[in-house]
Amino acid sequence: MLTKEPIEITQSNELPAGGTDPTRFDNKEAWYPVHYIEDLDKSKLTKFTLLGQDLVIWWDREAQNWRAFEDRCPHRLVPLSEGRIAEDGLLECPYHGWAFKGDGKCDRIPQQLPGNTAHESKRACVASLPTAERQGLLFVYPGKPENAPKVNIPIVEPMVESPDEWICLNTFRDLPYDALTVLENVLDASHVPFTHHRSVGNRANAAPVELEVVESGKQGFKGIWEEGPRKGKLGRQDTTFIAPALMWHDLTSKQFGRTLTVVYATPIRKGECRVFARFPFKFSSKLPGLFIKLTPRWYSHIGQNSVLEDDQIFLHYQERYLEAKGGSVNYAKACYLPTRADSFVSSLRKWVNEYEADPFPGESLSPPLSTEILLDRYHSHTVKCASCSKALTNIKRIRWGIGIAGAIAWLILPILALTFSNSAILLTIMSSVLTLLAGSAWLWLGKLERQLYRGRSVPLRNLPEKKRE
Repeated sequence: MLTKEPIEITQSNELPAGGTDPTRFDNKEAWYPVHYIEDLDKSKLTKFTLLGQDLVIWWDREAQNWRAFEDRCPHRLVPLSEGRIAEDGLLECPYHGWAFKGDGKCDRIPQQLPGNTAHESKRACVASLPTAERQGLLFVYPGKPENAPKVNIPIVEPMVESPDEWICLNTFRDLPYDALTVLENVLDASHVPFTHHRSVGNRANAAPVELEVVESGKQGFKGIWEEGPRKGKLGRQDTTFIAPALMWHDLTSKQFGRTLTVVYATPIRKGECRVFARFPFKFSSKLPGLFIKLTPRWYSHIGQNSVLEDDQIFLHYQERYLEAKGGSVNYAKACYLPTRADSFVSSLRKWVNEYEADPFPGESLSPPLSTEILLDRYHSHTVKCASCSKALTNIKRIRWGIGIAGAIAWLILPILALTFSNSAILLTIMSSVLTLLAGSAWLWLGKLERQLYRGRSVPLRNLPEKKRE
């Protein structure tokens, strides 16, 4: 049963996310995650675009706080992200050396005469957006700064309960489609057996999916899947959507314990978003948790990128087909939704339409991108991930070293055979084995290196099935 009354998805505060207008959700009046803290470098400037606004993220060592500035110097409008953090810890423009404090005020203009006060003008200031750290993420508030302290930061509420008991896998990626498309896709539990067959799903588990929305309002909705995944083998699944950018599935089973599937979808610009995927676990056994802790973060990201790419190409086209049919306002006519498996998708689109919550109203999508760009991992993830970028550097170094060592071993083989004629056969065998091992390691590392650059062109679901005798 649906209710249009406000629901307590987040704890109460002075202002609701989305503004005070009960008929409209203002996307700027909300907090958005922009980076995992562990992927930020305090010595470097980081670019990010939020709701079409270019930002520069930097560490203010005086205040011991992350800052998010509008990425534009008030002097000659060049990107501050091309500058640096100066020796005194201030953000310095690359063009003329204007330097800015953490609150956005200009500290110095090197070109002005001693005693002049042009740097004290409001026109010399940079817009500084409110920031906050929660659950390992850096959040930014793009709306009116005075509203930021009054609006709740969207956190994963189940993780607040006994936080030390959760083991969490985290990844992120810049995706070539809208944040709403990502949320719609993850809310749709019925696609998993088919889209993710042989990665995290299985076509054999496909069955009727009877979803029910139990609460709905401007701040989001809640729903349940009473039977749950895998034909009811795992138990009931609860779903929460917190407007405008957070959703999670919550599943507790006797076999595995409690599992969350969490997604933040942060809108970058029309047709682009950054997804933060989090998988918190409370296992009934200690062994799976130990295995996760021992797995390098960069290695798990390779697999998680593969899962994201299961949807990557067709979702990029899907939203363009929807736009051609009139967009979200015409969703019910454009798409045929005859079963309750699409209940959460319908609720999301109803929320968008009822509260005018499209973050980019009136804007059009760009022409479709090539498959090569859609499967790019390096620019959409690796270079922005502290773990994966470091792993890529190390893999290249190790691979280069192994290649040189293997070549040397192969070259000195004839010399050793001539010098130690009595042991020529043994030396030949040992040298050959070492060369073979080096070659195998070189090829394996090359495969890992390629996986940090680009995804597979054929998804696992489309590979030929093994024939059964």
